[in-house]
Amino acid sequence: LVLLEGFQPDALAHRLCAAWGDAALTLTLWQAPTQPQLAAAHITLHQAQDAEDEAQRAAACVLAHVQARRTPVALASTDRALVRRIGALLAGSGQRVRDENGWTLSTTRAAAQVMALLRACAYSASCDAVLDWLKLAPAMDGRDARALEAWLRKSGAGRWSAAVAQAERDAAQRPHVAAIARTMQAVDALRESLRAARTLAQWLQALRAALHASGQWPALQADDAGARVLLELHLLDGQQQDFDAVQGAGRRLALQDFSHWADQVLEAARYKPAWELSVGADVVVVPLPQLLARPFAALVLPGCDEKRLQAAPEPPGQWTSVQRQSLALPTRATLEAAQRAAWGAALQTPCVDVLWRTSEGGEPLLASPLVLALPAVEQAGASTDGRVARSVAPAPTPRPQPVGARLPVAQLSASAYADLRACPYRFYALRQLGLKEVDELEAELDKRDFGNWLHAVLQRFHESLLAAPTQDGDERRQRLDDCAQQLQREQGLGEGDFLPYASGWPQLREGYLRWLADHEAAGAQFAQAEQDRQHSLALARGEVLLVGKLDRIDHAPTPEGQGATLVIDYKTEDNNKTKARVAEGTEDTQLAFYAALMQGEAAQPLRAAYVNVGERGETKTHEAPDVALLRDLLLAGIRQDFDRIAQGAPLPALGEGSICDWCAARGLCRKDFWE
Repeated sequence: LVLLEGFQPDALAHRLCAAWGDAALTLTLWQAPTQPQLAAAHITLHQAQDAEDEAQRAAACVLAHVQARRTPVALASTDRALVRRIGALLAGSGQRVRDENGWTLSTTRAAAQVMALLRACAYSASCDAVLDWLKLAPAMDGRDARALEAWLRKSGAGRWSAAVAQAERDAAQRPHVAAIARTMQAVDALRESLRAARTLAQWLQALRAALHASGQWPALQADDAGARVLLELHLLDGQQQDFDAVQGAGRRLALQDFSHWADQVLEAARYKPAWELSVGADVVVVPLPQLLARPFAALVLPGCDEKRLQAAPEPPGQWTSVQRQSLALPTRATLEAAQRAAWGAALQTPCVDVLWRTSEGGEPLLASPLVLALPAVEQAGASTDGRVARSVAPAPTPRPQPVGARLPVAQLSASAYADLRACPYRFYALRQLGLKEVDELEAELDKRDFGNWLHAVLQRFHESLLAAPTQDGDERRQRLDDCAQQLQREQGLGEGDFLPYASGWPQLREGYLRWLADHEAAGAQFAQAEQDRQHSLALARGEVLLVGKLDRIDHAPTPEGQGATLVIDYKTEDNNKTKARVAEGTEDTQLAFYAALMQGEAAQPLRAAYVNVGERGETKTHEAPDVALLRDLLLAGIRQDFDRIAQGAPLPALGEGSICDWCAARGLCRKDFWE
């Protein structure tokens, strides 16, 4: 038995040597010098400002050693995040790096595929988790997966179970949803196979069957990391029998418990790619203690601050000092001795670069006590910087001025024309090119969701009043509450997510009922809600179809007592903002656009107003004065704008202020890079 002794004594190894007697040989690889030369000229100190500065300086040191043919170069992995950043910089410079640490097996793509399956099978799985797994499952048809994802993003359902229920409800009315519902049923059939509690050996058999059914198994077997994942999880042939004789293996585990077990197994295992270890590399990433007896020509030692390179590391675990001594576990004293020994051995490398940062997260950071003990620190002065400055001429991006003459718009909505008025480039990108943002799957409920729900509630409430009129306040209040609860269930709005809006519902309800009583006392009567309207507008070259959905249409007399048609658009924004819309006149186009949609339909005079349904119990009407004049001006403006577009007028990016803050096309127009 030959024991190669490093920095830290091993109690078990020493006991074995004592048991073997003369047949055991102990070789000490490290002997601390009696008078260490820590201030030698081969040690260079680098004081960085922050993490990015430290990573750049370290990469520059590595490249300088390679260019000077001081290879192999050791890159000490005192901080994994920092070393990954340094490795990325070296890879960008074309430098090949071999990492002897390997990766935690859980960080590999193969492990992520297995864990994605387990997360997707959870009872409370989100749509995002299920889609994440379906995109990794070859057995899932790509067209079906894309159609399912598009429907899920449009539906806004966060939980998979809620999405399944919604698809089943909509399948009878919409044929394309029926196909999506069948896809979801097939997915649920596989998810159900990993739902019931079972023993560990049974879980492994079920997981193996699920990987085969989803088509993931062949890809895992063909992948180097995937084969290691299957091995560590005991999914290969015959491995399930390894647990038969293990104490406690017969205990039944829920899916959550088994997922936790699998995650811990993958976290504990490490993976070293065979291709990375087989190729030659001038730069080797290695832990600080493993520099012992390695013939490196140079060493780059980043992360030498008080946080990452402690002189006395904290012992792991919850053991007390007495328990550690009894169990021969490492104590703080032995860890400190090992740390100082590893530091002293590393500094014996012919060329050493020591780097540390002076700040992190806005707080100052000192160098490690091991660095401060170097006599050279006192004489360091300005830190050495091996980076080479490079001059880059500024090249601002010009403002885009596309021409949309060859992209005619057949239909125009109020919001689309508002985009054209706010920023022509926004209209070009979102309306003519048809680009759009992808909706989030798990986005929190916002004011838009609340507005859609409120529109549906008021529509159902007024249609019920139209079918069975009543003037009783209590009955109206009860009907409105019933409509609110029904729509909340139908739209899949959870109690927890909807709580901020539900808490203000009593005030909103009472304020709306008071407004409705005054509105009806003035002679107004509800007629229709959520009505699609369209109007064809002739242009110099062709025509454009104006389209839109009107929130509500009432029969309401004018102040002079003449019968009129009142077009209402609900708003749930701040009341002052709604008031400003009406005061802007021709700047606000929504009511004028809705008036244009009613052109040729209403025989009576036309009125248009915003009704601000305030959450604080105040519902107010803001009527646009002389909406017929605003309508005529709007139609003239649409003709002029579309005729200019057809003639080749450019559509420049002109947006300013809040228009740009929430614009989906900001990444296309490159506004942040104009100057």
